[in-house]
Amino acid sequence: MPVEKTKIVYSLKDVGFSYGENVVLDGVTADIHEGDYLGIIGPNGGGKTTILKILLGLLSPSEGSVELFGKSIARNQERARVGYVPQRANAVGEHFPATVFEIIESGQTPILKNARTLKRAIEAAGVKHLLGRLIGSLSGGERQRVLIARALACDPKVLILDEPTSAVDAKGQEKFYEFIHEIREKLHLTVILVSHDMDIVAHEVDTVLCLNRHLICHGPAEEIMHHPHLIHGHKPVK
Repeated sequence: MPVEKTKIVYSLKDVGFSYGENVVLDGVTADIHEGDYLGIIGPNGGGKTTILKILLGLLSPSEGSVELFGKSIARNQERARVGYVPQRANAVGEHFPATVFEIIESGQTPILKNARTLKRAIEAAGVKHLLGRLIGSLSGGERQRVLIARALACDPKVLILDEPTSAVDAKGQEKFYEFIHEIREKLHLTVILVSHDMDIVAHEVDTVLCLNRHLICHGPAEEIMHHPHLIHGHKPVK
């Protein structure tokens, strides 16, 4: 059962962003609600990575505003309650000198440091048996679970996934998304999935937000995936 939507987590109003003269986002307005399982899709160059960085507070919009739990995202302490899982779990070198436990523990900030939360993250991700191993010695699927545990270590209200299965085979992808559904319900998370794979998005999420510099469409997945703009394909706006 989906988590009941009760309030707005993110509110974007007329958000724009430019790299010099290159406009990447223009006039994007959307609300992301508590309990959403949202997929952000769009072509390469359409603004997915930029909107992700704005949601994480790593970039400030050139225009417009972004609120997180009703307050400006700038200097908002609630940003610490947003868990982030980057893409390319396999990018960690084979001899990277950190154990699984150290990687997971690094997900806690000094403000939110809590042994009980750390234990819950480890248990939720099912990585207790890996704690003493070096992160570089793990398989791609195991590393992905460790990165999930790291994101859960801050006791997040929101979990943002950036192309999380780009280096995982089809069977691994299926298991991964089953796992995401489980922890979403168990921990009452709002989940935001950024992906170029429309087939995954269509089958996994409840809500879709499509970007191509502008907001193309935003709504229930079963409706958005039949939008003419997606059916006929599109190219990035220059």
